[in-house]
Amino acid sequence: MHRGCFAWILAALLASGTATAAPALPDDGPVAGEAPAGARIPLEHLPALAGDYFPIHSQATGRTYHIYVRLPEGYDADADARWPVVYLLDGDSLFPLLAPTHLFLHYDEQLPEAILVGIAYGSFDPSINKRHIDFSAPGSDTPEGESGAPMFLDFLERELLPETERRHRIDPRRRVLVGQSRSGYFVLWSALRSPDLFRARIASNAAFSRARDDLFRDAAPRARDDLALVVASGGRDAALRMENAREWIAAWQARDDRPWALRHEILPDGTHAASIGDTYRRAMLWLFREEIAAAKAGAPD
Repeated sequence: MHRGCFAWILAALLASGTATAAPALPDDGPVAGEAPAGARIPLEHLPALAGDYFPIHSQATGRTYHIYVRLPEGYDADADARWPVVYLLDGDSLFPLLAPTHLFLHYDEQLPEAILVGIAYGSFDPSINKRHIDFSAPGSDTPEGESGAPMFLDFLERELLPETERRHRIDPRRRVLVGQSRSGYFVLWSALRSPDLFRARIASNAAFSRARDDLFRDAAPRARDDLALVVASGGRDAALRMENAREWIAAWQARDDRPWALRHEILPDGTHAASIGDTYRRAMLWLFREEIAAAKAGAPD
């Protein structure tokens, strides 16, 4: 495939992704293989990303989100199987990066296959992408109109999770939430507000810049004793973010009432955003270490 055409397809996937069939392309068009304006590009032609797509309009936030779902290999072969699920915040970028990463970790490391769900805005344009609202908690240093984290958490709990679990064979006891930077802050904030909602959480280079004190307050009551949380820090990220992460980990490690097992993954050469693949690998191998060990023990020589 011509490189420019491939880039166009990826851009179209992120901007207007869908799992419906694309129209046939004429061989005698202006440029051979060029899709007509407005054409829908099916994810099935990228098998590491293929599964489902649907928009969902949230009553809690008043906005529409684009939901991308990657289904595991073997999903159709066992109608009774229930799968772990990984919810990716900032799905516009993290979904196309981490869905294939998960597949390769399954191949190479025997990480259990999982359903991956990308929660996307459909653009990086701030007029559409409202991560600064959805991932900011109320606080004295939060700009007016940007404290949308409680509404976004309500969207996850009451709207998105029930819909994905209605559409696909998800094991609700094995949910994972992943966030990077500002969405990493939301991962930590939600871990205190609703500990039981996800069995595990991964916060990569979390931004502590707003409502920081909220992350040191008491957690809500929990009913589960199998919860886990990984905080990852890139050694080449801003020193303040690294220090904030260390302080937060130390504060919660010292508490007997922490809801989750904690791990701080430090990537010595890691940067703020581009090391998310390595963060995901390290965190998931720790979170699923028992399942991986069992799979390796049962594998033929």
